[in-house]
Amino acid sequence: MKKRLLMYVSVFMGLLACNDDFTTVPAVGALSDDALKNEQGVNLLLVGAYSALDGIRNNQPAADWTVSGDNWWFDVISDDAHKGSTDGDQADLFLIETYDWTSSNPYFLGKWSGLFAGINRANAVISLINSIEDGDFSSQLAEARFLRGHFNFELQKIYGNVPYISEENYANTEFNQPNTGPIWEEIEADFQFAVDNLPATQSLVGKPTSWAAKAFLGKVHLFQQDYAAAGPLFEDVINNGPYALNAEYLDNFSLAGDNSAESIFAIQFTADDAQSLNGNRGGTLNFPNPGPFGSCCGFYQPTQDLVNAYQTDGSGLPLLDTFNQSDVANDYGVESSDPFTPEAGPLDPRLDYTVGRRGIDYNGYGEHIGKDWIRASFADISGPYLPKKNVYQAGEEANQGTGAWGQQHSGINYHIMRYADLLLMAAEVAVENGDLTKALGYVNQVRNRAKNMSYVQDASGTAPAANYQIEPYASFPDQAFARKAVRFERRLELAMEGHRLFDLRRWGVAESVINEYIANEARTIGNFGQKANPYLPKMDLLPIPVNAIDLSGGVLTQNPGF
Repeated sequence: MKKRLLMYVSVFMGLLACNDDFTTVPAVGALSDDALKNEQGVNLLLVGAYSALDGIRNNQPAADWTVSGDNWWFDVISDDAHKGSTDGDQADLFLIETYDWTSSNPYFLGKWSGLFAGINRANAVISLINSIEDGDFSSQLAEARFLRGHFNFELQKIYGNVPYISEENYANTEFNQPNTGPIWEEIEADFQFAVDNLPATQSLVGKPTSWAAKAFLGKVHLFQQDYAAAGPLFEDVINNGPYALNAEYLDNFSLAGDNSAESIFAIQFTADDAQSLNGNRGGTLNFPNPGPFGSCCGFYQPTQDLVNAYQTDGSGLPLLDTFNQSDVANDYGVESSDPFTPEAGPLDPRLDYTVGRRGIDYNGYGEHIGKDWIRASFADISGPYLPKKNVYQAGEEANQGTGAWGQQHSGINYHIMRYADLLLMAAEVAVENGDLTKALGYVNQVRNRAKNMSYVQDASGTAPAANYQIEPYASFPDQAFARKAVRFERRLELAMEGHRLFDLRRWGVAESVINEYIANEARTIGNFGQKANPYLPKMDLLPIPVNAIDLSGGVLTQNPGF
């Protein structure tokens, strides 16, 4: 599908010149409507809808990183990541990290507009198919509705009170719709249509299947705490679907794992061995600076709080309640020329595939040398760590795209959902339904993969780089313990993948967890607590961008508190 995208997208962009802003009437394209009423026209528009998964398009109102489809900057709101780099670089994101929010922040507008661009493009496909009298386009229609379901789901979980633009609204250029509340029913309808009409397999990688649609429909129910509806969907995918955990955790973040058995649905990035428009442009800031290969720009740095979560208790189990009572050894405030001894205590081995820390191999580029690879100064609030999952492995030239100022357009696919995520969602449902045995089994599948995978090696390549200890749980003694264990496992497994904030919000614990994180993080980064404001309940939803409200003429209303 990556190759098809490369072939089609230039043709598509030449044919259509639509404005994607949801409040603007799309311009008439270079081709007449009748000229598009055929299979080629449908497929061209469908490629355009897929291309919106990363949020990037020519007429976007904000920078690439604001619209990023991998949701990396939402981790910056959570306890998983700092903005990174210097405090003054990307000042708008600094305000988001320090919980100083206004509805005029361009990051909030960027994400909003990027998602509506995707909705409009999906609606364009649906509207076109509905206008064609002959031919069977049921599969393309199901793909378009799956994509619309995804874009609306993202919109819903981020902003809460959002407008719904149907294919009829699109056809009639009725884009100015009120945001009267949740649109869960419309999202469910799209994914259910995809379940019923998509094939079980696809000849082109990257396209959704009926199994993927079923997994996403289950997730929609989970976010509404409708466990009775979510459970059977997850169970069917687990018991009868085509997915499995990769033997190696690292494969999910390298070429080896592109469209593997663990990938349920992913953004198909490709770097083409060069600076590619089909690379991950939204994540272009999030590489070490200078790091081992002179990249830009030092953003998206993991927190000490996240690193602490990977401590284990000596028997291979996580410290569910006490992980922040002591800090994993770090080199904050220590120059690369000064001595440093990495943590000797027991650690979950997933830590060193998630976080780049001093003294440990960095994605095959050699041992992380510390401060000299960190752009931020000790006066900034970014800390001593580097991201790993979004950074390609040494030797993976096919994933590397480098531009004139050192920016990276990575070709690593971003997994919107992977099988480990689904197993842990199923475990969560099992806990809430009182089936602790089933929940234990799902969690232990994930933990056993981590136990049995290859570990990051030391400089000699003959021994593990740290004191890695991880074991499955022997039992879940009660529901409260099981709930805590499942939620903690989601953080350990999915950290730095754009999920953490949305988990905290739907569990109703974002305010307490994030404010505790602010206090704990200040032990390592002394001025972080001075610069960060409290996380407030209203922040469980982003504000509706004031630009959108103004353009709507007051049809849109603001979320409470903003």
